[in-house]
Formats: sequence, C-alpha cells, structure tokens
Amino acid sequence: MEFSLFAHMERMSAEQPHEALYEEFISLCKMADEGGMRAIWTGEHHGMDFTISPNPFLSIVDLAHQTRNVRLGTGTIIAPFWHPIRLAGEASMTDLVTGGRLELGIARGAYSFEYERMLPGLDAWEAGQRMRELAPLLPRLWKGDWAHEGEFFKFPATTATPKPVQADGPPIWVAARDPNSHEFGVSNGFNIQVTPLWQGIAEAQNLIDKFNAACSKSAAPRPKIMLLHHTYVATDSEDAGQAARELSKFYCYFNAWFQNKRPIHQGLIEALSEEEMAQNETMAPGNLLRDLTIGTSKEVIDRIRRYEDMGYDEYSFWIDSGMSGERKRASLSRFLDEVMPAFA
Repeated sequence: MEFSLFAHMERMSAEQPHEALYEEFISLCKMADEGGMRAIWTGEHHGMDFTISPNPFLSIVDLAHQTRNVRLGTGTIIAPFWHPIRLAGEASMTDLVTGGRLELGIARGAYSFEYERMLPGLDAWEAGQRMRELAPLLPRLWKGDWAHEGEFFKFPATTATPKPVQADGPPIWVAARDPNSHEFGVSNGFNIQVTPLWQGIAEAQNLIDKFNAACSKSAAPRPKIMLLHHTYVATDSEDAGQAARELSKFYCYFNAWFQNKRPIHQGLIEALSEEEMAQNETMAPGNLLRDLTIGTSKEVIDRIRRYEDMGYDEYSFWIDSGMSGERKRASLSRFLDEVMPAFA
C-alpha cells in the first residue's frame, strides 16, 4: 500500500485570508513530502471558495520548488473545460518544470454550478462523453503528429510541445464510479481513482469489484487503483467524535454546493443553519464516524488494512474538512508517524 495526500485551499468564511490558506496548504504538502508519502493531489475548481484551485498546474509548479521527492498530481482536471491540445501541452510543460514528477488525474466534474458558468448547457452525461474523447488523445499528442476528427474536437496533425520528461508522458488516472467508466479507464491503460465518500466499507468493496470486473474483461495490463477517503487520526474517542462533527458540517456544505440551489456571494454559499444540517441524516456525525476513516491510530490502521486486503494499491488521505489548520496538521502528523510505519 502506498500513501498520498489530497488537499486544496478551502475557505468557509470571509474572515479567512486567501494568503493564510495558501500557506496552510503548502505546509501540509511539505509535511507529506517530508513524511514519505508517494504523491500529493490537488484538483481544479472555479468560482468556489469551498474548494479553491482554478488551475492545479500552477500549484504543482510551486510545490515542485517547495518539495523534494513526492510525486505531484492533478486530482482532478475537469476534462470538459479543456481542449486536448492545450491540456497535453500544459501537462507536458508542467512535467518538464517539475522534472518528470507529474501525474495527471482526469474527471468529468461534479458540480452543475461550474458547468453552467464554464460551459453553459453542459450536463453530466455530455461531460463524461467529452472526458472519454479527450483522455485517450493525450498520449497520442505527446507521441506526436496526431490528427483527430471526433464529436467534440477536430484538429489536423499536431504534436504537443514541449515533450514531457517521462518517456510515455505522465501517468493518467481516471476518476471512476460506474462499471462503464472502470472499463473505459482499464481498457485505455489508465490508472483508476475511486471515492466512496460517506458510504463506507461496502462501497469501497463495490468499487474495487467493478475495477476487478473491468480488468477481467480487458487484455491490457492491470493498472493501479487508488482509494480517496476522508481521514482523521484522533488522539482518543472524544477527538474522533469532534472530527466526525466537523466532517458532518463539511459534507452538508458539499451537498449544498452539489445541489446548486442556495445563493452564493463572493464565492461563499449562503450559510447553513444548525437545523438544516441536523435534518441531513445521511451526513449525521454517527454515520460518518462509521463510514469514513476516522479513529485512533490503531483503528485507522485496521481500517486501511481492510482496504489493502481488498486490493487497493494506494490510499489517499483526503484532508479537506473545514477543520482548523492546527487540527489538520496534528491528524496528518499522527498518520505519518503512527499509521504509515505499520505498512512499511
């Protein structure tokens, strides 16, 4: 089992300066690098203080100068917002600047809030189709002199410049949930990233079952599969309970952004009341304590052992949570010092 960190700037109130949030983000990433994690992942989002990352390549280039060993990944690029030639070229340039440390995660996107602003009229189905047309073009453009006539993109023979440092280009990871998306990724030789969110062990098993089924249908070599999960390493049960309450609030806001029904001002969604959050029984703290990777070091080790036994190759510590910087750093420190050594 390998380990990585999944992190963004996240802003819950107008009182939080963006500069301080970026310093916090860099601090967490340096901890991951110094603590021996394999990779850091940061994604793409637009117009949302809830998750701030308008272009992950910018953050990755900065991180390349602030870290030494860790791989640096997009977790994830929102495919329908990109032209394949532009994405292939910017990824190549980032790979060059980072000395061949880039990994390229790609997804269709999740928020209709972003769709209606970046590509009006786009829905999840078309976003997925755009991603499936775009992703296989990237290795062909890195190889060079590739022309394309498709549903969404048409261009004459083109070579992405500069060439990426990595011989076949950066490894590509595709976010997958349904069987067809697993089969698409595996058949194209892409690694797979899955996120059970709040649905616990059963969903983690369901997702890797879909991956294994896709592998059994494909003649391509088995790629890697990564599990992305919200994680908190607690000092005791009381600390774990506090983390569950904090993550319950985070998921209530996540759900509000996803539904795209509340007013938004200056990048911040209208505040949820305690009553509104209490009505969201799915996101109740007790459910999240059961279904997310929250607990003492021993409890987290035991949970990750189950993921390892299922066949996951990488576990990504999703640290976005609305918690204070101090609580994030304390949890990550315990993960690096007490959890990861159990898998050495």
